[in-house]
Amino acid sequence: MKLNQLFSFFDTSGARPDGGNFFEREVTGICFDTRKVTPDSVFVAIKGSDNDGHNYLAQAASAGAIALVVENKSNVPSDYPYLVVELSDTRAALDMLASRFYNYPSHELFCFGVTGTNGKTSITYILEHILNYHNKKTGVIGTVNHRVGQKIWPTEMTTPDPVTLQSRLRDFVSEGAVASAIEVSSHALDQSRVKSVNFNTVIFTNLTLDHLDYHKTMQSYFEAKQKLFTDMMWLTHKSPKFAVINVDDSYGRRLKVAEDVIAWTYGQRESDFQFKILNMNFSDTEIEVKTEVETIRALLPVSGRHTIYNIVASAVGAMSFGISLEQSLEAMRHFAGVPGRLQKVNSNSEKIVFVDYAHTPDALENVLNSISQVRSESKLQSKIFTVFGCGGDRDKSKRPLMARIAAKLSDYVVVTSDNPRTENPQSIVDEICAGFNEGQKNFEKVVDREQAIAAILKKANPGDVVLIAGKGHEDYQIIGTEKKHFSDFDVARKYLNQEHS
Repeated sequence: MKLNQLFSFFDTSGARPDGGNFFEREVTGICFDTRKVTPDSVFVAIKGSDNDGHNYLAQAASAGAIALVVENKSNVPSDYPYLVVELSDTRAALDMLASRFYNYPSHELFCFGVTGTNGKTSITYILEHILNYHNKKTGVIGTVNHRVGQKIWPTEMTTPDPVTLQSRLRDFVSEGAVASAIEVSSHALDQSRVKSVNFNTVIFTNLTLDHLDYHKTMQSYFEAKQKLFTDMMWLTHKSPKFAVINVDDSYGRRLKVAEDVIAWTYGQRESDFQFKILNMNFSDTEIEVKTEVETIRALLPVSGRHTIYNIVASAVGAMSFGISLEQSLEAMRHFAGVPGRLQKVNSNSEKIVFVDYAHTPDALENVLNSISQVRSESKLQSKIFTVFGCGGDRDKSKRPLMARIAAKLSDYVVVTSDNPRTENPQSIVDEICAGFNEGQKNFEKVVDREQAIAAILKKANPGDVVLIAGKGHEDYQIIGTEKKHFSDFDVARKYLNQEHS
């Protein structure tokens, strides 16, 4: 795309003549990181929490950027001969420029946007499975990775920056996808990363304590999520437009949607798609879903109440694409599960071991309640053992809360490290343990995560349930600033297999 085409919606009166018509040059890329600047690329200066792109304008210019997009021109080199565009919000500009540069790929896809504190990853996996099962190739952008068909791209963020996002959507189109399922974080909504995505259907799971290190208050956190259902849906050119909302969640009941959006509710209370759990064990669950026109029963190869919420939300979302509720539930009979989401560790051991990503108070409570419910309904005498930690450099308020939940819903708890990052691991463990009642004895501290997993597996007896919570699908641990390979799943399987070697 030529520079004049890319900037046709912008005021380019700040262009500086260089003796030639540089507006006719082909743009090689859009970037906000000076390490990615190439000759004839566009550099957008973004103010971040740690760095300010305006401090690197000289480097971008010397690397060959043919246009600089800034909020303040003061750091632009005085001899810079090309286009300088000064705007009040360069984050929004980055999103718009990326979308234009990749020729609006979301216009060519049926786009699902999934937001909420818990369940985003599971729902994107489930949507992908349902649509692929019905031969509708679907790309996914989320916490675990980006993928379409057999192609997989690694990621470190739930929702990537706009350049990566728009580039990936274009990759999906090139690979023959007809739909995309995108995890939309509150950070992404607050930072205009998805503003140019034309969503067809948006899904709200729940809202619980998380990310207050960034948002400061739950109201601010909620307002960021709200944008997907109002601001983003007002901007989309798709029609019809749908919102799928969990009304068992108090924030879901408060959620507003744009006036031209069709809102569908789901939950165990009265709603458009009301479900009931009929039977549940550690292998499968029988459910009933009731609508105005039909009641459908299905036996699903999953366990956990929160998993059923995610399946129902996905099936309702798939209806907006044209796949019936019955067809979606049929597809789910062949579902292999979501990595790190109540994922069973298969081994020769008779111990029942799950790995789960639960890293918030609500998520931990949900998964432990689900395990307790299954134990009760199955009339098992199993004890429940939980090992978990909390991430460093993140919201500290949830640490003691998670201890109380784990102690209440488990027979024994081991508190350990998660991703301590630059915090002292022992200090994080101590802050978690402050949530236990004075004199409480059903817990211990084991700071090293592998040793903690080994310890809790050794303590459990055959038939007992062990929950390894917090990291789920992650195959690394961040200690200091170093990222080391670590997989809860692999570590658990190693020690379980050693018991029978």
